[in-house]
Amino acid sequence: MSLAATPGASGAWRRTHTCGELRAEHVGQAVVLNGWVHSRRNLGGIYFLDLRDRYGLTQVKLPAELAERVHFSAEWVLSVRGEVVRREAPNRELPSGEIEVRAVDIEVLSDATVPPFEIRDELGTAVETRLQYRYIDLRRRPLQQALIHRSRFINAMRRAFERQGFIEVETPILTKATPEGARDYLVPSRVHPGQFYALPQSPQIFKQILQVAGFDRYFQVARCFRDEDLRADRQPEFTQLDMEMSFVVEEDIFRAWEAVLVETFRESLGIALSTPFPRLSWRQAMERYGVDKPDTRFGMELCDVAAWVPSSGFGVFEAALARGERVLALPVKGGAEAISRGQMKSLEDLGKTHGAGGIAWWKPGEEGGGAGPLAKFCEGESGRRLLELTGSTRGDLLLLCAAKQKVAWAALGALRNHLGRRLGLIPEGRWNFLWVTEFPMFEYDEESGRWASAHHPFTAPVDPTLGGDTPDHGRLASRAYDLVLNGWELGSGSIRIHQRELQARIFRLLGISEEEAKRKFGFLLEALGSGAPPHGGFAMGLDRVVALSLGQEQIRDVIAFPKTTSAADLMCGAPSTVSPEQLSEVHIDLAGRAREGR
Repeated sequence: MSLAATPGASGAWRRTHTCGELRAEHVGQAVVLNGWVHSRRNLGGIYFLDLRDRYGLTQVKLPAELAERVHFSAEWVLSVRGEVVRREAPNRELPSGEIEVRAVDIEVLSDATVPPFEIRDELGTAVETRLQYRYIDLRRRPLQQALIHRSRFINAMRRAFERQGFIEVETPILTKATPEGARDYLVPSRVHPGQFYALPQSPQIFKQILQVAGFDRYFQVARCFRDEDLRADRQPEFTQLDMEMSFVVEEDIFRAWEAVLVETFRESLGIALSTPFPRLSWRQAMERYGVDKPDTRFGMELCDVAAWVPSSGFGVFEAALARGERVLALPVKGGAEAISRGQMKSLEDLGKTHGAGGIAWWKPGEEGGGAGPLAKFCEGESGRRLLELTGSTRGDLLLLCAAKQKVAWAALGALRNHLGRRLGLIPEGRWNFLWVTEFPMFEYDEESGRWASAHHPFTAPVDPTLGGDTPDHGRLASRAYDLVLNGWELGSGSIRIHQRELQARIFRLLGISEEEAKRKFGFLLEALGSGAPPHGGFAMGLDRVVALSLGQEQIRDVIAFPKTTSAADLMCGAPSTVSPEQLSEVHIDLAGRAREGR
């Protein structure tokens, strides 16, 4: 038999069963299996191979004559014809471990070079190598199971939305550049010299226009693109489950999503979720946890101790209050013994990485005093007052930060998350969902020296009057909301602006002139003036929620072909240079300037 032979057109090599399908009830049947050579063994003249596909693995026993006639190695693709027999020594760890296939004939469908790494569950190979040979990496069972789970999870979500009367509508990939907080990926136009499409950061404007068009319950599994710095939970292209509803308020959106997630977790994981999910306003979340995506699986909440400062005699804290700053505390139950004086240095350093000038601490003693830089300011009534405010006792640890509000929140919020993990306070098997609502409407951009939308410019304000004729940007709250799971943001949404005049006013508050608004968003403003219903929506990052549902924090292994943290595709070699001819066709010169149309 020629190893280079093309499989016969008769299809005699085609499988009758998968490699994970055969069981004891199939004994005596003639079968054909197709798959990859997982391993080959010679046990004193008795030859075996393990044949693998995505469904499982089957042991094949080869007669000596066949083993000598047909040559193959690891990862070659074979078709094996034979009879199912019982194994003399069953493998109880393998679903097909009671049987094996006694081979009658083998056809080589494809040979293979030596793989760059072994195909096994646990692998220490460098990520870069795995990404370069992703087609090999994807043969490993953990990645295959993750992608199978992803498919089931997303399809369960689809079915759940359809049961609520939603319809799936695809929106354009080539669209108009709009400011949504990140840089757009731009695509030059060949037929419109010097003009560009943008790849969508989200279907935001199109799904709002669908509401104007009367599609009151829309959803889409949408591909989105953002040219931004990457992290472990970010990719330049990603998938989100996007939805929009008309004639709704926030609670309608929440109930729709809670029903979808209950069904999805039940169908794909066999997990029962409790609803309704808790709600916290953004300010409540920040005051209690220091972050807007709190992990509520454990306690350890922040406390405002400004009322204690005057009795402490600590000049640094008194000066901070006089400057309008905050003095906040993080009580750590049992922290006095769990965290040594030497370990306090790493906590202080963590606080400083978030902008804090320092972290003061106190371990209360028997009668006031105790240990730590704050001990001498916590004697007698002063100490009793601080313990009362923070609900602390001897044996606890108090971490205090005096800084601008944003910095104090960030420093103590980071310390809370760090200590929750370090002290083993986070229980396993908990699914703590949380809606965080009423985010700030605007945030000040120090680089540009102007106010920007905290969410996006189409988000409705809590106060539709915007505080009157002279609005205070920093005090305005929006009808934006996030869904958080175990300290991870799953997605964001909002009730939208559905009145043209209010949308135009928001643009003005953002410093967007009428001319610029018309140029960038004229079609949206016209649509809003054509009879727009009150509407709102939400988009969930599917890469992230699928990873979390598998107990993973890294999204790379639930994406078939991810990119590196520098947005590179190591398998394809993208991004790459293109020929001058290709650039000329889209009217771009090598310096990136648009050419005149010809």
